[in-house]
Amino acid sequence: MGLNTNSLRLDEARRLALAAQGFDRPRPVRPTSRHIRETILRLGLVQIDCVNVVVPAHYQVLFSRLGPYDRAAFDRVVYASGDFTEQWAHEASIIPVSTWPLLRHRMHLGRFRGWPMARASHAYPDYGRWVLAEVAARGPLGAESLPGPEGVDRRIPGAWVGTVPRAILEAHFVEGSLAVTERRSDFSRVFDLAERLIPGEHRCREIQQHEAERKLLLIAAKAHGVAAAKDLADYFRMKAGDAKPRIAELVAAGELREVEVEGWRETAYLHPEAAIPKQINASALISPFDPLIWTRPRALRLFGFDYRVEIFVPPAKRKHGFYVLPFLLDDRLVARVDLKADRVGRKLNVLGLWIEPGEDRKAVMPPLRQELDTLAKWLGLDGVRYRQRAVKTLNS
Repeated sequence: MGLNTNSLRLDEARRLALAAQGFDRPRPVRPTSRHIRETILRLGLVQIDCVNVVVPAHYQVLFSRLGPYDRAAFDRVVYASGDFTEQWAHEASIIPVSTWPLLRHRMHLGRFRGWPMARASHAYPDYGRWVLAEVAARGPLGAESLPGPEGVDRRIPGAWVGTVPRAILEAHFVEGSLAVTERRSDFSRVFDLAERLIPGEHRCREIQQHEAERKLLLIAAKAHGVAAAKDLADYFRMKAGDAKPRIAELVAAGELREVEVEGWRETAYLHPEAAIPKQINASALISPFDPLIWTRPRALRLFGFDYRVEIFVPPAKRKHGFYVLPFLLDDRLVARVDLKADRVGRKLNVLGLWIEPGEDRKAVMPPLRQELDTLAKWLGLDGVRYRQRAVKTLNS
């Protein structure tokens, strides 16, 4: 039953948001493929990020909610079950196959004007058609299995796609002609024809753009629990101006409700199925690319947590560190930790540790230590090593 209220206290909004994100239940003792599947469906999508300083973000997102689980099972659920696929959603993301047709109106290279795949597709149209024909004839292919265009340097210096073959494969992926069938151990992707991977009931489903946008916003609303319009728009990287009329239509239809949240200047929107748990008992390290904190202004509004990913910030200008994970304790973000997995030395290095203002260090450190130990063990490391900056916090 939905909430019968027009206003929420801030603590209620926090608990509601955390419940929507899957932090309202104890971690399973032995997470199974069913738990993995249910968690992805509950979130609506999982952003893929292969920065391997600790563990690629899409694995961390599930660990935060489920605890130690089998990453091989995650790969099987995502790439072998037929229930999920990849597509540009928030960023490059894992999505249910049922969401694929909702994104069809965005599957064009115009969204990526100036990106290397769009430039390559424009520069080598004949080669692009040849690549698609090769996949059709040979089956799933990765970029390394394809020669570059004749007489052209295979490499694209400075581009994240690396090579012309990969750029062309990515272009066909963006346009929905290809889909991802596998990620290898180096996280490179293998592509096949979308018609072989996306079931016809979804691939052939035609949805008018405004209806697709409304459905995407409802997925976002369910995953948020309560959110401002910009929060909902950002979940699937919609423009706020495009999202607002669709949100108004959903409110008029009774599929979303307007509410006030204590301390928020923005109008908030409540999903009809939202429910506030009496309490949240959570202890989790949160990936920088976790949907809980995608929208930084929302993290500040909900948790009073001012967060910035500093991967692209020059070292001398970083306030905290290269790969900093917030620490969730119950219904608050109470600390942040700069982590790096030393796979040669077999240690999880804590390069820096900061307790948030107003939080009790003695209450925060035991569960944080335990979570760091659990993460290290899950990563196959022998333990946790606290570097000098972190030790200062521990001893303060």
